[in-house]
Order: sequence, then C-alpha cells, then structure tokens
Amino acid sequence: MTVFRDPAEVPPGFGPSVVAIGKFDGVHSGHRAVIDRARVDAAELGARVVAVTFDRNPLSLLRPELCPQPLVGLEQKIGLLAAAGVDAVLVLRFDDELAALPARTFVESILVGALGAVAVLVGDDFRFGRGGEGDPDLLTRLGDELGFDVAVIGDVRARDAGRRVSSTWVRDLLAEGDVEGAARLLGRPHAVEGVVVHGLKRGRELGYPTANLSADAAGFIPADGVYAGWLVDQGAEGPADAAAGSVIRYPAAISVGTNPTFDDVPQRQIEAYVLDETTLDLYGHRVEVRFAARIRGMVAFTGIPALIAQMDDDIVRVREALA
Repeated sequence: MTVFRDPAEVPPGFGPSVVAIGKFDGVHSGHRAVIDRARVDAAELGARVVAVTFDRNPLSLLRPELCPQPLVGLEQKIGLLAAAGVDAVLVLRFDDELAALPARTFVESILVGALGAVAVLVGDDFRFGRGGEGDPDLLTRLGDELGFDVAVIGDVRARDAGRRVSSTWVRDLLAEGDVEGAARLLGRPHAVEGVVVHGLKRGRELGYPTANLSADAAGFIPADGVYAGWLVDQGAEGPADAAAGSVIRYPAAISVGTNPTFDDVPQRQIEAYVLDETTLDLYGHRVEVRFAARIRGMVAFTGIPALIAQMDDDIVRVREALA
C-alpha cells in the first residue's frame, strides 16, 4: 500500500480512484463497510481504492475540550487501512490551513486534482470544508458538476443492541474493560503498540517476568485489570522487521494499572507476561499487545504470598481463555 503524507506527493495522473473519506479511528466494522463498498466500486471502474484521513482528530484543533482519546495511533490506523484492502492512503495534516480550506477548494484540489476521483464514499455524518460548510448533499452537487459519483454509506448497527457501531461505543466498552465487546465491533482484538522498556523487574522477582510497554504506547488503554491476550513481537526494527517476516505471536497474561499492591508506579502501565517464558529478551523491541478477554479487575493484596497465589490463578484462567 502506498502512503501519501501530502497531496503534493501524489504523482500526476494517479487516478482514477475511488475515495473513502473519514477519521477512521479504530477502523471498526462501520468503517470497513465503507471501504468494502469502495473496493467493489473500484473493481467495476478499474480504479484504485484510496482512503483519505487525517493525522489527528479534527476536534483536537476545532474543539479540543470535546476531543476524545484516539482508539489507535496514526501508524496503527495506516496499518489497519492496509489490512482492509485499500491501495493507497492520503494522510492530511489537519492544521489551521486545512481547517480554513473552502469546501469547493477541498474537492477540486484534493479529490479531483490530486486523486482523480471517479467516486467518493462517505458516511451520512460527513462534514468538510471551512466551518463544516460541506455535507453529503453539497458533495453530491459538486460531484455532478466535476464528474464523480457520491455514495453515502449508512450506519452499521449491532444486531443485539441495535446501536450504531462507532468509535465512541468502542471507547466506552474499553473504558469498562469489556475487550470482548469491543472486539465484536472492531472485528478483531483491540491492541496497544509500543516499545518494551525496563521496569522495576518486580515480575521477575515474583516468577513472572513481564515486558513493560513504554509510556508513549499507541492505542486506547483499557480499564485497569488483568487480561488474557497476545504479545506480537515486531522485532527490534519494528515495522521493518515485521515486513521481513520476523513477527512472532506469544500467548500472554496482561496487566494494566499502577500496581496497587506496591503503590510505587506513578502512572498506568501495560506489562505482559509471555506464558512459560522466563528468559525472553524483548527490550527495545516494538510489540503489539492484543486484548482477548478480561480476567479480573485490579486490586491491592496484603502481602507477597497472596499476590503470587492470585497470579498463579490468573495464569490458569488466561490459559483457559486463550484455549
């Protein structure tokens, strides 16, 4: 997949393309419905599928007090869009200049001029251009004038709850620790990605050495607790190693929180114990921690023996959850 970080990077004559536009935070099943339709249209039209997205949530500039924490980091999002089957991604830097761009100019310069769009797909809540002046109706009129079709893709709704699948819903579930519910909406386990760093080594002293993720790990961190999941080692070079085929997936018990038994961890952290591995050296490696099921909440224990007994039980339950 090709990644453009600016419309100027798109080569002349790039089109025709079928363009899906959105924030794509989490690339959940609702987003993939738009991308899947784009793929069908592109096959019929002999065009590329292009996802147009932003380097940050536009609310971070327009209404920062309302801006939620993202479900995924930018590089995670790009990887998920690639996995969804798009041919190229155009990442627009959402700054004052882009926010001030008139709706018509956005369409003429980016969709038509740079990408050669023959079809554009958006959700029914899509807004674009200065002050949010553009909506699907305006986009359709501009398409009629400038030579591209517009499709407005309706909401994907959960069969049981009847609720619209959205990044907000996924975020709410993760904040409650319901990683299984979040996975149903995402179509995959939720994941946090970061570099393994040195910690207090307390897990090793207790018989369960852990890989601690760096404080700047990308992705929404679920509620404090112990989880069953997977640690995916992308190697010391991160995505470069991953591209070379060196990715290894390990079953893991995952802890999220501040370690209340010892009360000496100043901020929430993610640490993962790879089952049955006591000598694995992952320091400096970029890893992805995938959450499969919540085992329990985070509690403080009265002593080391009680903590170890609970950890022993946690491992049994993690094995059962991953079996």
